[in-house]
Amino acid sequence: MLKKGSKLNSILTGSCPRCQNESMYLDKNPLHFSKLLSMHEKCSHCDLKYQIEPSFFYGAMYVSYGLNVALSVAAFITSFVIFNSSIKTAFISIIIANIILFPFVLRLARNIYINIFIAYKPDFKK
Repeated sequence: MLKKGSKLNSILTGSCPRCQNESMYLDKNPLHFSKLLSMHEKCSHCDLKYQIEPSFFYGAMYVSYGLNVALSVAAFITSFVIFNSSIKTAFISIIIANIILFPFVLRLARNIYINIFIAYKPDFKK
């Protein structure tokens, strides 16, 4: 499932979508907020330029929106339906879930977005 060459591997690990040999991020830990969006300019193995065009990752905002909606629905269903909480508590759980998981959703959205446009090529040469 997470074998090298799969899109899921690249998305979940944050590795280069073309060669999957190195992380796209300067710091792999998304909880270091000062370096959350800091990325390498290009891959040292396959020379893929991560910022394909200026403001490329603005499109990841749409992916992030979708992920946050899914997260909100999951938090609401978990709180309201499974734990039988009040509506007010369910909405508070949505806010808390979105705040806590913000750095992970932000990176995941970027990983998904770049993987939409770049395919894995194991035999790519510089």
